[in-house]
Amino acid sequence: MLCCENSEGLSASLEDYLEVIFHLEQSKRVARAKDIAEQMSVQRASVTGALKALAGRGLINYSPYSFITLTASGREIAREVIRRHKVLKEFFENTLQLGVEDADANACRIEHAIDPAATERLVRFLEFVSLCPRTGNDWFDAFGRFCKLGAQTSDCLECLKLCTQRLQARRVEDHEA
Repeated sequence: MLCCENSEGLSASLEDYLEVIFHLEQSKRVARAKDIAEQMSVQRASVTGALKALAGRGLINYSPYSFITLTASGREIAREVIRRHKVLKEFFENTLQLGVEDADANACRIEHAIDPAATERLVRFLEFVSLCPRTGNDWFDAFGRFCKLGAQTSDCLECLKLCTQRLQARRVEDHEA
């Protein structure tokens, strides 16, 4: 498999078209070639070629000069692309503390190449980080300081003390419940 194709054999570009059509359907109930071209900043001729390719694969309902809608399989693929984008953006923004625009741009590039197992592992990692008493907002803040200032950014002993206190508080809550 080429690095720019997913398991369905779709290129990153065709996945982007499905994603745009999905969002247009959500906001306007249908998509038009003109709206797709505008959203993607491409020429109408490029849109026509992509629409024919997607229709040929049974992922959209399309005929020239008509509205475009996703088929059930097209909608499923679009939702998965959007899910991968969301997970990656959250990771870049919250965990790696990239700015919103950088997080979005990187998520857009990587969403087409990451496989389902890696996506699921990333989701599990984010869940773990949100639940583990050794992590949390202060952990992310400390990581942000580390990225900006280097290794001498925080007092690890104080951090461990706070983590221990949080863990003890959770145990008390769990015991009382």
